[in-house]
Amino acid sequence: MAGFFSAFAISASGLTAERLRLDLIANNIANMNTTGRPNDPANPPYRRRIPLFAQILKQEEDSGVSRPVFKGAGVRVTRVLEDSNPPRLVYDPSHPDADEKGYVAYPNINVVNEMVNMITATRAYEANVTALNAAKDMALKALEIGRS
Repeated sequence: MAGFFSAFAISASGLTAERLRLDLIANNIANMNTTGRPNDPANPPYRRRIPLFAQILKQEEDSGVSRPVFKGAGVRVTRVLEDSNPPRLVYDPSHPDADEKGYVAYPNINVVNEMVNMITATRAYEANVTALNAAKDMALKALEIGRS
């Protein structure tokens, strides 16, 4: 039964990570038109945020191998990075955030890329739900067999 619980934990970690990824993508899209002043540290434009995933590994016990053997135990978000690309400059001298040259800084966010990332994150989330449901169904079948 421990294998079923580890399957639940692995799927749950994937669900949590993909949920954060979807939240960050939604935040990126929502802030696409947030302005700032070019080269002004007091009023910078929004920077796109990207999650950095890392696998969670657990050392296998009683492996009988001379070197340690690790098996996957899920995924976690190690940190959230800010995009280092420069902001998109738009000439609009009448804008309140325009600099002395008339340029306004907008985040360098491409809505098409964000939508592709959103679809990928949604598919990964759905895959984790499917794996979780399959593990649950197997656990229920095992319990039915045990009752017989």
